[in-house]
Amino acid sequence: MRNLKPGDRVPNLQVQTLQGEFVLANRSPEHFTMLLFYRGIHCPLCKTQVEKLELRLEDFNDLGVEVLCLSVNSQKQAEQTFEEWELEEINLGYEVSLETGREWGLFISEAVKESEPEHFFEPALFLVRPDGTLYSAHIQSIPFVRPDFDRLLRAIKFIIKEEYPAKGKS
Repeated sequence: MRNLKPGDRVPNLQVQTLQGEFVLANRSPEHFTMLLFYRGIHCPLCKTQVEKLELRLEDFNDLGVEVLCLSVNSQKQAEQTFEEWELEEINLGYEVSLETGREWGLFISEAVKESEPEHFFEPALFLVRPDGTLYSAHIQSIPFVRPDFDRLLRAIKFIIKEEYPAKGKS
C-alpha cells in the first residue's frame, strides 16, 4: 500500500467513464479534482453517498471542483448504477483496477456475499490540485461514516479564500 502524502504527485489515473475517457493528468479544474472511490452498485451506503454528492455537484463545480466517482464495477454495472440510483449528471468511472486502488493506498475487500464483486475498494475521497499533487485524502477501511459534503464544501470555500496550505506532509 502506497502512503500518499499531501504535496506528493498522485499516481497516474486513466479510466473509462460513462462520459468518456478520463485522464487525470489532462484535467485542468480551477481548484481541485475530487475523486470519490466507492464500493460499487452492491453497497447501499455508497448509493446514499453518491446520491447526496449529485445533489451538491453544482456547488462543487461552482467552486472549481471537478468530481469523478470510481469503482471496480463493469461498464454495464456503472450504467445500471446510473439508472437505478436515478443519477442525472455525476460521472462514474468503471473497471478501475485493483492495482490502481493499491497505488492510491485504498483498502481492498473480498466478497462475503454473492451480490458483491470478488474484490472491491473501500471508500476514499481525494482532493487533487490542478498540478497533480495531493491536497487531502480520506481513506476508509470500512464502509461507514463518510465525509459530509456540506462540511466539505464549507472547508473548500475556506481553503480557497484563505489559500490554506495542505497539512500532514511529514
